[in-house]
Amino acid sequence: MGDGLSVVLDLGKTLSKLSLWDASGAMLARRTRPNDRPVTVLGGERVRTLDAAGIEAWAEEVLRAFAGLGRVARIIPVGHGAAAAIVRDGALVAPPLDYEQAIPAECAAAYRGQRDPFARTGSPALPDGLNLGLQLHFLESLDPALLHGDATILPWPQYWAWRFSGVAASEVTSLGCHSDLWCPASGKPSALAERRGWAARFAPLRHAGEAIGTISREWAERTGLPADVAVHCGLHDSNAALLAARGFADIAEQEATVLSTGTWFVAMRSPGKGARLDLAGLPEARDCLVNIDVHGTPIPSARFMGGREIELLTGIDTRRVDINPDQPAIIAALRGVVASGAMVLPTLTPGMGPFPGGATRWINRPAESMGLRAAVCLYAALVADAMLGLIGTRERVLVEGRFGEAQAFVRTLATLRPDLHVFVSNEHNDVSYGALRLIDPSLAPPSALIRVAPLECDLAGYAARWRSLATGSSEAA
Repeated sequence: MGDGLSVVLDLGKTLSKLSLWDASGAMLARRTRPNDRPVTVLGGERVRTLDAAGIEAWAEEVLRAFAGLGRVARIIPVGHGAAAAIVRDGALVAPPLDYEQAIPAECAAAYRGQRDPFARTGSPALPDGLNLGLQLHFLESLDPALLHGDATILPWPQYWAWRFSGVAASEVTSLGCHSDLWCPASGKPSALAERRGWAARFAPLRHAGEAIGTISREWAERTGLPADVAVHCGLHDSNAALLAARGFADIAEQEATVLSTGTWFVAMRSPGKGARLDLAGLPEARDCLVNIDVHGTPIPSARFMGGREIELLTGIDTRRVDINPDQPAIIAALRGVVASGAMVLPTLTPGMGPFPGGATRWINRPAESMGLRAAVCLYAALVADAMLGLIGTRERVLVEGRFGEAQAFVRTLATLRPDLHVFVSNEHNDVSYGALRLIDPSLAPPSALIRVAPLECDLAGYAARWRSLATGSSEAA
């Protein structure tokens, strides 16, 4: 990566993270911050937005600390999809909406009639503000003057690149993330984006790894960082995880799917050489979509809000399913869960995932903690298995992120899919490692892949019953 240290700003839905790395890819420091969900008044309406001001104050403090640990040479922002800032005259005029902000039904209906077909954009119609185009439509309905003058629309990672450097840029992995704003086949803005005038508001397109400028004088003074710190364009977080996975020889240019786990579980199929993809055949109504990788290649993808659903099922204040010391006991409880037929049916986040119309319910809900967490891991693995099937996953899958540590989850997935090699790694900073690979593609993986062993119990009958009930529940809803 050349001389100096690298900073990765990783803006997740739940947490923001800043990490500091040396040229060998070793992490020197890491700080995290739970994200607030402030209310902002726009056009007289109170709406939930992302906490740009709070993140900025925290980033200033952390970067000042990082400046004392060595010579920082570059900053790379990474962020979740479905978020964009509007800037004008050098200032933020509309902070990004929280994508869980409800959109009034009449406003959403008017927008739906303008969307391009799924076959052209790879963007399914999603609830709330998960389609970035709907966010822009809603914002313009609140304040038609927002996009006047020199207003520029910046995806969330590129907002931070602009904030640090003063240089406005757009980037394909963010624009192409279920936004309705991008056409994967042409590599250009969608017809909708052109018709609405939004495409003209996009900043110039730059590659994710490109250094678009240097840190501004303001930020150099606020943080004590050198004036020549390079600011890179940045990218969508799930695409950073995909780029990290491609650093492993077992994944690289092979046919493989990366299952990124956090608040969202996102399965992204990286096709092998010569693979034929039927992108138009993806089932739009089951939360499938087409992401775009850093090279502009369409990537068949599927999602569900796995981390959120696991928390809802187990309780936010209870012991997590991925706590390492608890793994043997959770796995031991699986056999009893299967024998009793205890299971939960989808979906806890309505309108999302492969069973968007499902009405969730428990069957024989376990009373004690180990059994409950075992049943929840079974549920998450069954939904993940459904996602893999929808995008045609073959040969191998790498589970990355927090829930790769949940042995009951990954081993259940390996049991459900004996046709796949299921891998995890010990690395917990896959998104940051992917961002670093933008700068140095030869960067060695920080750890080896670990092949996941299937469970020593038969899940065929349990899985068949769950699938039958899950499909019936979804169709009946």
